[in-house]
Amino acid sequence: MSRVVVIGAGVAGLATAGLLARDGHEVVVLERNDRVGGRAGTLEREGFRFDSGPSWYLMPEVFDHFFRMMGTSTEEQLDLTLLDPGYRVFRAPESAEGAVTVPAGRDAVRRLFDDLEPGSAATLDRYLDSAYHAGTMAQRYFLYNPFTRTRSLAAPEVLRALPRLFSLLGTRLQSFAARRFRHPVLRQILGYPAVFLGTDPRSAPAMYHLMSALDLDQGVLYPQGGFWRVVERIAALAEDSGVRIVTGAEVTGILTRDDSAGTHVWGVGWTDPSGDQHVEEADIVVSGADLHHTETALLPPSLQSYPESWWARRTSGPGGVLVMLGVRGSLPQLPHHSLFFTDDWDANFDAIFGRTPQIPAPASTYVCRPSATDADVAPPDHENLFVLVPVPADVDLGHGGSDGSGSPQIEAAADAAIDMISSWAGIPDLRERIVVRETVGPADFHDDYHSWRGGMLGPAHTLSQSAMFRAQNASRRVRGLYYAGATTAPGVGVPMCLISAELVLKRIRGDHSPGPLPEPAPSERTARP
Repeated sequence: MSRVVVIGAGVAGLATAGLLARDGHEVVVLERNDRVGGRAGTLEREGFRFDSGPSWYLMPEVFDHFFRMMGTSTEEQLDLTLLDPGYRVFRAPESAEGAVTVPAGRDAVRRLFDDLEPGSAATLDRYLDSAYHAGTMAQRYFLYNPFTRTRSLAAPEVLRALPRLFSLLGTRLQSFAARRFRHPVLRQILGYPAVFLGTDPRSAPAMYHLMSALDLDQGVLYPQGGFWRVVERIAALAEDSGVRIVTGAEVTGILTRDDSAGTHVWGVGWTDPSGDQHVEEADIVVSGADLHHTETALLPPSLQSYPESWWARRTSGPGGVLVMLGVRGSLPQLPHHSLFFTDDWDANFDAIFGRTPQIPAPASTYVCRPSATDADVAPPDHENLFVLVPVPADVDLGHGGSDGSGSPQIEAAADAAIDMISSWAGIPDLRERIVVRETVGPADFHDDYHSWRGGMLGPAHTLSQSAMFRAQNASRRVRGLYYAGATTAPGVGVPMCLISAELVLKRIRGDHSPGPLPEPAPSERTARP
């Protein structure tokens, strides 16, 4: 049994801690904030409970596998609801296309596509079949692969698929969809998942069309209690496995020593809220914190696998302006998930990722209304809205605040988003009905989570920052130091964070296999309270 210190109690840190504890290690988690969850956070005010991070429950098989690895099941831990409709796409009132509602299930989606673009149902079938195949290949050979053995990619199935894989990697997602569909909204529906990967659909490899199999084929689920419920259950399972979680613990450095075999970890230094300094000894350190911060702030330059010069050549995913609104009365115009797409998409993404980044105006915007599905997130006769405006990853845009007290650019972006929702969804009195308003800006992501450049997700999933080309899960210079989370492999999103935890487990075990680990037969079931 090794003594393990995990830095950060985000989803990846908690999941890694739980898996390692079940594997027989003694694990302590050090979290700088006063709550667990990291970017999958929560905010409560005046009877409203907002998820302040992820809100799309996709790739359910990844959650299922993780919970089984923890000796339980998704059914025992979460109460999932299939959303129907899955989401609605709004366009500007002057646009030729009106709102498009995306239903649940492939058959219904086929009818929608055929209505908007006659004859496109068969094309959609081929597109989704290809997406399903790409997703299956990704999970078997790429996502769970620690890339510690080159022969892990020499499986006959991979070799047979190489021409197709090279084609998908060499084509961009936006052009891949545009070759198959003419309707502008359909193209946007198929391209927008790139934003969930922190990138521009004009830059994302077409391999990521696999994302469309998630929402258009599998459907979109919602865990009752929101993503905060998911965090609670992952944390509880970790603690039930013996993990000790310490909040208010700011890690100040990773401690190393040299011997004949090289440099290895022996602990971490950390500071408590009163300023007292502590040392936590460890045989293994896993950082679930932002990789840029871990490498450039917690290690000396001589021990950095990814120094500042490496980051200078990397592309960040977008920043985000988050707007959490408590609204009086009902909002039937909005389903659980809504996407507000601007007509000039290129201008929108140029503003975020281009040479002269700025907040887009107008900005394509995502809106979540969890109170459409979950009665516990808002007081009676009120609605809960979470609004996300993708913006450049730039801390200079400023902080958010309560009731309009944030930085001017953040509050102006929030005002523009509220006006867009009001106009496009036909809610003329929306602004007057707001009773609670909280905003978050890129500077908050930087201050709260040490986020590189204030990004809300992590490095973008461009070709050069995906799979084996992404920063991997172990230090190349310090033995016993590992990395988990959205800023390392396999990438951004809660499912990817769960997979990164398993990649760390594989590294520590010396397991070089490319797919999910075999699931142990649980001797005890951990029931949902």
